[in-house]
Amino acid sequence: MHAILIDPDKRLTWSEVPDPSAKADEVLIEIHAAALNRADLLQRDGLYPPPPGWPEWMGLEVAGVVLQAPSDSRWKIGDKVCALLGGGGYAERVAVPAGMVLPVPEGLSMAEAAAIPEAFATSYLNLCIEGGMRPGDTVFIQAGASGLGMAAIQLAKAKGAKVVTTVGSDEKAVFVKRLGADVVINHRKEDVAVALARHPVDVAMDCVAGPNLGKCLATMARGGRWVVIATMGGPMSEINMNDFFKRGVKLIGSTLRSRSSEMKARILAELEAALWPDLAAGKINVHVHVTVPIEQAEAAQAVLKNQENLGKVVLTAR
Repeated sequence: MHAILIDPDKRLTWSEVPDPSAKADEVLIEIHAAALNRADLLQRDGLYPPPPGWPEWMGLEVAGVVLQAPSDSRWKIGDKVCALLGGGGYAERVAVPAGMVLPVPEGLSMAEAAAIPEAFATSYLNLCIEGGMRPGDTVFIQAGASGLGMAAIQLAKAKGAKVVTTVGSDEKAVFVKRLGADVVINHRKEDVAVALARHPVDVAMDCVAGPNLGKCLATMARGGRWVVIATMGGPMSEINMNDFFKRGVKLIGSTLRSRSSEMKARILAELEAALWPDLAAGKINVHVHVTVPIEQAEAAQAVLKNQENLGKVVLTAR
């Protein structure tokens, strides 16, 4: 089969690789679409290798058709599914633990379904499990117009939260308001910490961190939970620990990719029960910014790297 490999000059090439072999508890999927994530860019730069046991090529979420499945699983040959991966999605086929596979929600395309598992599972893990989000909470989501932001805003609204989010343009501000965001901060026009002081947050999902993190933490509601999932703004920040511990604020570091397959299966099962009816009914929407043939993964990643996207960028393999 073929997969997208990274050559020594960090160029992406559609190359022959060994066919995957499904273990007894795995589902073999023919990939029709694979969604991009910022973790792919980090992996391309050598900063985020896949967990042990997963293919070396990029790709954390796919949709396709079952080619092979365990006899005691819910899956059968020909089922349309989407799946969360530790890696290996930029390819023609992939083998996945059966618990990390979900049905394509009724009415969604393969491209839309591929954009669900990583984005929505990451949002669910960090807002609901790590952040303990409750109805009525004020929730802060960085980069609201990204694929992850698209999922997180809609999840938070479905759970009855007030959503505060950041964007970098007026166009993106309009987009996140359509998703349901209540307060939109254009970080190019306004200091995020100053804006957050007007809307003390209970839960934050932060992919930026950076120097402003300490100032933002100082604005949180008492007992707030700030979950850092990436450091796009830089790894260093200064925090006033006196204020931090007196108000009972919690700073949590979290990634989905490093979790066990069992933990991921639990998250996906809860996610399916909570959101699949709303996805099928159109109450939660998957926004695909653009689809690109998988052989042109280089161009697709450029869209993500340049932050041009509103929602997800998806590779199509069939």
